[in-house]
Amino acid sequence: MRIGIVCPYTWNVPGGVQQHIRDLAEALTALGHRVSVITPADDDAELPPYAVSAGRAVPVPYNGSVARLAFGFLSAGRVRRWINEGGFDVLHVHEPAAPSLGLLACWAADGPIVGTFHASYEKSRVVSVTAPILQSALEKITGRIAVSEAARTTLVEHLGGDAVLIPNGVATERYAMAEPLPGWQGRGDGAREDGGALGFLGRMDEPRKGLQVLLRAFEILGRERPGLRLLLAGPGDADDVAARVSPELRDRVVVLGMVSEEDKVRAYHSVDVFVAPNLGGESFGIVLAEAMSAGAPILASDIEAFDRVLRGGRAGALFPAGDERALAAAAGELLDDPARRKQLSAEARAAVRAYDWSSVARDVLRVYETVAIGDAGVVESGLGA
Repeated sequence: MRIGIVCPYTWNVPGGVQQHIRDLAEALTALGHRVSVITPADDDAELPPYAVSAGRAVPVPYNGSVARLAFGFLSAGRVRRWINEGGFDVLHVHEPAAPSLGLLACWAADGPIVGTFHASYEKSRVVSVTAPILQSALEKITGRIAVSEAARTTLVEHLGGDAVLIPNGVATERYAMAEPLPGWQGRGDGAREDGGALGFLGRMDEPRKGLQVLLRAFEILGRERPGLRLLLAGPGDADDVAARVSPELRDRVVVLGMVSEEDKVRAYHSVDVFVAPNLGGESFGIVLAEAMSAGAPILASDIEAFDRVLRGGRAGALFPAGDERALAAAAGELLDDPARRKQLSAEARAAVRAYDWSSVARDVLRVYETVAIGDAGVVESGLGA
């Protein structure tokens, strides 16, 4: 099949949706399909061979965060040209309700269109006001996918219609084995004489990712355990993070900032407990699936999406979201219990197999085939070149 995939968020900034699209494109290519991705991207961005830039993105507040989106005449023109030149059997639009390329593509295209809904959010006045405008685009989608029950509920309650549930995928083998980062011992099966290490990966300047909760917990636990260290990776200001840590603990908090894919995998293998302290707004939690693939013992907030991925606490320990004292207590218990960490690691590796791209990509293909059969012909722009 010739498959066109629309990415709503800039390729330059790591994120779960971008990672999902990248891995899906590569999985479909490996299965013998021809894939092209159009995405917002800076002019000097390095894109893979299958990706096309729709122009530079701009920061826009969206779903409790700041997303870098592309929406305007330049982007609309590039989307129409990409559709006309692609000859796609199916168009796959991600986050079609976001004010970005997906919405532009739905307005522009005629033919078989699949939409994947990633986001989970509460209904707001903005959603109510814009819903009628969105319907003109969303009604063109002939196959709908939701990556989680939370995302499906958001679609049903706020936008109307239903969707088949196909979870986010993860390339499990990519994360399975790696050497720890230099200076980090890596997790072991026994007790740690050096106090151990906690890890975090995510946007450090985004409140809903919960780093502030983890830092407050580290203030408690770090004083009780003189050798304990904290490894942080992801976009954000290292100086700002340091300013939120007491002077006597700062030398035990290591901020890597943005890391390569290789170092991200190594980071998962460098800590005794991987912590996901997110406060909400997550419909799945790809960072959990990655950590699970690496066999990292996980401690996560008990938000609904994480509870589902971690099978109610069987594949990772849970604590009440936003409660730094509960986080500190649960982390301390795990650091003192190597047998429990080993059990969580094994459960995580087993549970994450359900999200491997070898299965997920084939489920997505079945949706493509269904809409392509039901709407014969290639995708074309209905607005001209």
